[in-house]
Amino acid sequence: MGKSLHVMLMYIVSHLGLIFFLYPDNIISSTEQGHWLPILIGITVHFIFIYIYMKGLSFFPKKDIITIYSEIGKGTAFLFIVPIFLYFIMILLITVRAYSGIITIVFLSKTPLWAIILLLISISSYIAAKGVEVMFRTVFLLSILFLPIILFIFFASFQNVDWRYAIPFNTDFSFITERSYLEGFFAFSGGFLFLGFVQPYYSYDRKYVLWAAAFLIPFFIFSVYIPVLTLGQPTSATTLLPYVVTVDAINIRWLMFDRVTMFFLLSLLSFIMLFLSLVTWKIIRILSHYLPSIKPFNLSIVLSAAVFFSCFLIPDWKDIEQLFWWNTFLRFYILITIPLSIFIFGLLKKRKDKNETI
Repeated sequence: MGKSLHVMLMYIVSHLGLIFFLYPDNIISSTEQGHWLPILIGITVHFIFIYIYMKGLSFFPKKDIITIYSEIGKGTAFLFIVPIFLYFIMILLITVRAYSGIITIVFLSKTPLWAIILLLISISSYIAAKGVEVMFRTVFLLSILFLPIILFIFFASFQNVDWRYAIPFNTDFSFITERSYLEGFFAFSGGFLFLGFVQPYYSYDRKYVLWAAAFLIPFFIFSVYIPVLTLGQPTSATTLLPYVVTVDAINIRWLMFDRVTMFFLLSLLSFIMLFLSLVTWKIIRILSHYLPSIKPFNLSIVLSAAVFFSCFLIPDWKDIEQLFWWNTFLRFYILITIPLSIFIFGLLKKRKDKNETI
């Protein structure tokens, strides 16, 4: 299992950090009943494209997607790598600014925003600068420390549910065009691209990644349904962080701590910082490929400074939401075209190799 375990844990951790914060609000806001259908469609799309993506990557052993596109041609590299690069930059900027705002709202209201932004960027950039080996050792350590806490709080959050709120189960497809639902796909599309960047360093079995994706299914479902079953649809739709509000209502008498919310948030934030370090590392990999004369550490410093100052160009939450919406179009381009292109190029390569051996 070896390297596959590390890849599996990275897949789980990077997605858990995205699921519990904004995803529930996106789905709850997209429809008033039958939330299972929007969730099911997202999960199905997720499985289809990660399978296509991994199948395509299997045709290019020990090569990352930068090398794959570059070997095909400059035009192809520009068509796919530039959108990937822009997407990662926007993810980094939006995630740092959004989650620093969430930290300020939830439990560090007196801490200056710039200090929180600096903390997120500095830690994630430091881990990214140390390289992929350090990142994967870190994910193993964080999984041991924080996954049990996440799982414990997740099961404890069923404490106040009223299953009658799940009725009615019926729904229509009007949510498909809702802005909030389209934004919710960030939880499905933000984390899987790293599989195409680690191939030269880590070989992995595809079935472990699929198991990791299957492991995440209950979290996608109940991160939405637990707030709905606890607070009801009308109330949960009015909250920015419905799952966090639900966790805050947990009362465990035998636990020596009054609030488990703090442990839950700190665990998720450690996963978010690891996700940010992964995105930073991928951006540096792209820059290093085209700017080989500049050391990765220097690129990391420049990137961190650029993100830090860019965050102050986003003054409030409305601007974050607007930037999040603009990124939706690029997100679907990445979600659809990157897996399909890798798969198609892989089939062409296989056919070419077969003809050469005849």
